[in-house]
Amino acid sequence: MMMPRALAWRGTAALLAAFLTAVSASAATLKVEPITVPEWKAVYGEVKARDTVPARARIGGTLESLTLTEGDTVSEGDVIGTVRDDKLDYQIAAYEAQLKGLNASLENARSELERGENLNQRGVMSNQQLDTLRTQVDVVVNNIASVNANMEVVRQQLREGDILAPASGRVLQVPVVEGSVILPGETVATIGSGGFFLRLAIPARHANLLEEGASIEISRPGAEGEATGKLVKLYPELENNRVIADVEVDGLKTGYVNQRFLVRVPIGEREAFFVPENAVTTRHGLDFVTVALGGGETREKTVMTGGNANVNGQTMTEILTGLSPGDEVIVP
Repeated sequence: MMMPRALAWRGTAALLAAFLTAVSASAATLKVEPITVPEWKAVYGEVKARDTVPARARIGGTLESLTLTEGDTVSEGDVIGTVRDDKLDYQIAAYEAQLKGLNASLENARSELERGENLNQRGVMSNQQLDTLRTQVDVVVNNIASVNANMEVVRQQLREGDILAPASGRVLQVPVVEGSVILPGETVATIGSGGFFLRLAIPARHANLLEEGASIEISRPGAEGEATGKLVKLYPELENNRVIADVEVDGLKTGYVNQRFLVRVPIGEREAFFVPENAVTTRHGLDFVTVALGGGETREKTVMTGGNANVNGQTMTEILTGLSPGDEVIVP
């Protein structure tokens, strides 16, 4: 029986624990009763970086150096490459030449002003002529300040040739090579930062059965084994008739973005029979359970088993068919 909400496995564990308490009371037999358990949907989740940040060139020119490659780890503010524009060097040289000429003009204008002040004191030069000399000095000083400001702009552009890492993380893509001609704002590298999470694509027919905060089971290859995560976000827009969901996994270690993991998502609940694993015997490929009939008589029933669940240190086996509610199973 399906219900429109997901049930965490810990709730099922509590029910099974109470069930085992009843078993210990009879010691040798176990009365079979249906237990509500979560219904799981197996899907694949892809590892995604929380933030994907492009490192861009701030000026155009030739990529003179590039100090990283795919898979490298960078910190925010690291210099990861340099863009060189020779025209900026030429502009600075031109401004420096202008400054030399303006400084010479300033020296001459100040000399003329000094002579004019002496002549004015002796009454040879009028005040109007003296003001003209002072204005000439002010004009040259202002021209020098303008050239210095323009030169500082060019120097800042040179400094912006350093390409900085915009965030700390792992380099995912480097689409350019040294010697490439690039434009301002062009991406030099893509950095994945902020940690990693799993992104799921779940068939839309299960959309109403999903809940944020639900516990998710993740199967990781190798020695890492099983892990649990938390469904933290459900996106309202469907993609290819699938619900997109994000799962947080503590300590998710992966060297690859877009790596796929098998994930089990709770989409409801159902009723099932469970017996201790040692109550099931297998002969000739068939599973049997011994049932007490009363009066001291027993009979073996052929059953079909499902998966196992570990509850309070005891392994329980799900019985899909072959038992009925009220059957008393003999536990060795």
